[in-house]
Amino acid sequence: MHLYNFPLSRTVKLVGLLLADAVMLVVALSFSFSLLGGDFSAQSQLFYIYLAAAVAFGLLVFMRMGVYRALVLYLGLQFVFQLLKAVTFATCLIAAACFLSLSPEALDYSLFPIFWMLALLLTGGSRFLVKTMTQALIQNFRPKEPVIIYGAGSSGMQLLVALQNGDQYLPVAFVDDSHRMIGSTVHGIRVYSPKSLYELIESWSVRQILLAIPSATHAERKEIINRLEHLPVHVKTVPDLFDMVSGKVEVHEVREIDIEDLLGRDIVPPSEHLLGACVSGKFVLVTGAGGSIGSELCRQIVNAGPARLVLLDSSEFGLYEIENELRKRLKTIEGAAPGEIVALLGSVCNQGHLENLIDTFGIETIYHAAAYKQVPMVEKNIFEGVSNNVFGTLIAARAARKHGVSNFVLISTDKAVRPTNYMGATKRLAEQVLQAMAQEEGKTKFSMVRFGNVLGSSGSVVPLFRSQISAGGPVTVTHPEVTRYFMTVQEAAQLVIQAGSMATGGDVFVLDMHEPIRIVDLARKMIHLMGYDVRDGNTYRGDIGIEYTGLRAGEKLREELMIGESVTGTEHPKILRAEEETLTWERLEPLLVRLERACGEFDLEEIQLVLKEAVDGFDPKAEVIDPLWNMQHERSSPLRENVTRLFNK
Repeated sequence: MHLYNFPLSRTVKLVGLLLADAVMLVVALSFSFSLLGGDFSAQSQLFYIYLAAAVAFGLLVFMRMGVYRALVLYLGLQFVFQLLKAVTFATCLIAAACFLSLSPEALDYSLFPIFWMLALLLTGGSRFLVKTMTQALIQNFRPKEPVIIYGAGSSGMQLLVALQNGDQYLPVAFVDDSHRMIGSTVHGIRVYSPKSLYELIESWSVRQILLAIPSATHAERKEIINRLEHLPVHVKTVPDLFDMVSGKVEVHEVREIDIEDLLGRDIVPPSEHLLGACVSGKFVLVTGAGGSIGSELCRQIVNAGPARLVLLDSSEFGLYEIENELRKRLKTIEGAAPGEIVALLGSVCNQGHLENLIDTFGIETIYHAAAYKQVPMVEKNIFEGVSNNVFGTLIAARAARKHGVSNFVLISTDKAVRPTNYMGATKRLAEQVLQAMAQEEGKTKFSMVRFGNVLGSSGSVVPLFRSQISAGGPVTVTHPEVTRYFMTVQEAAQLVIQAGSMATGGDVFVLDMHEPIRIVDLARKMIHLMGYDVRDGNTYRGDIGIEYTGLRAGEKLREELMIGESVTGTEHPKILRAEEETLTWERLEPLLVRLERACGEFDLEEIQLVLKEAVDGFDPKAEVIDPLWNMQHERSSPLRENVTRLFNK
């Protein structure tokens, strides 16, 4: 139990404050008379009239103006202004009452400004004295952890007040890059230069630095974080400015450094025209709506104001979560009508169900995010990976063209470029399906958007590393030289929507992912910023070790985004259009027939042959680990003769 949680009712506390203020007003008036040389015995009647007016009007005004609603332990600058207004108004009422009840000759007008000053000093000072004493008691019984706040701006000051009123952190210093702030004092805390950080950490035994720079760009935050990386402290941050202004979080909520800050890239504001061209006022379908990319696409689409958004996913829980979230979001969007969100369970491989929903809901735009994306998982489930990624895309594309959908956008991956795994090969073949269909006559404009890893996705290394560090390590990295492209899921979803708006048919859009990042460097940064040292493998010094586990099945050291060298820009600076060779439908169709038959007969060798013929550069590096194939191969008997044909011309 906190020391300040006394078992007193609010009524008892209010009575105590009223009595205390009554005493302070009496003392203020008595001192005012004394300072003016008043004779209490000769002017006792006048004094008691003043006294009665001071106590009565003072307490009444304090109650009416909400002075007693403020909790003593959390008093701040706002309360000072509130008390200032209340004392001023009470003094004016007292002066007016005395003027009306007494003769002008009996009044000494200099009494009232003196009383005003003393009343303000005593009523306010007594409260802040109690606050200081209570905080000191709390500090003695529950010591706070000393912290340094980086950033002495408005967010830093709000954070300071919040932490001083809390019982967890004790701010001991500000650090700021602004030369005009260095050397000044903010709420009793001195502002230092970043050059003084190491000395401050040593002097105060600081283990945490809290970043209070929510308005800084990602590039600026990255520069600051790089300076803090090698200090022996745990670096945390307050929420970004948008989240605080929107009321999603409080300024005093501290959390781990966002991976976006480590990347240091700033999001280009989306073009409202491109963002709404295929979405605003349209009937939109998102397949795989419960996944990482699909759910973020839904959030961005809802913000753009579709006439109707249909969510399709085979995961009941994922669909339930995103539907609830979007319905809550709709309530905050002005002019949004109820019933605009439709959530449907189903697989993109169910042709009848897909065609029925497209026709029933009059779908105009489809974002096809439904796919199996985990490389190791698809390596162990090749038949389902091919069926879902290739034939699911084929079925969805054919249903779109049959029912006159205007735009069909496939969410692709950098692993589709010269793939060494089955997931990448199936995604590249799905791209070729759309490219071939785009060559035929039809209303639907097919396009695909290719990009690398998204942060915060179900397979991101960031939450894995964070949990491993919190557990004491080791942090597992597949290879010391493995690199990956990274992008935030929000930025990826916005760019996908904008890219689809620029489609002319068969377009391969590639998102600008900036420079790839070495995963081991990312791991080291996260270890340092969480306040630990990387353990040296030779001497075993340090806190957290890094363990190399070897590349997983089908995994490459480095990913690529483009197959060829021919690439052109678009009207968006972070969206490129790749010019790549593709197969005609006449060449592709017999390959799909063979692939469909191989899936039905569980013939993995034929699947591999077809993928090698269809996908340029496909070169599986690892042995097949699909348990279904291995068991069937050992028993030398087909598991079943046929399955329902997914390929339906």
